[in-house]
Amino acid sequence: MTRTQIGLDVEAALGEALAHARGEVALPSRIIDAPTAEHVRAIREATGLSRAKFETIYGIDARALQDWEQGRRTPDRTARVLLAVIQKEPDAVKRTVSG
Repeated sequence: MTRTQIGLDVEAALGEALAHARGEVALPSRIIDAPTAEHVRAIREATGLSRAKFETIYGIDARALQDWEQGRRTPDRTARVLLAVIQKEPDAVKRTVSG
């Protein structure tokens, strides 16, 4: 059986996870703060997309996006990550989610 680079990477990652679980190492983490309504709107507007197109392309629920942009709700952690990636790499996300 040949050990591929991906296999070695997975093995190393599992080793790190086990060491972290045993309290031997602290893994870096990043907290993504909840964006303001203005920030959510700015992310969408920076893509040049209407709300309807943004929802369709990125797979975001229409009501959720409207609530975020109007400050009635804040995005959950997963949505925050998606918005952060859309802000930095909108085309990469678009290619990924559109198949």
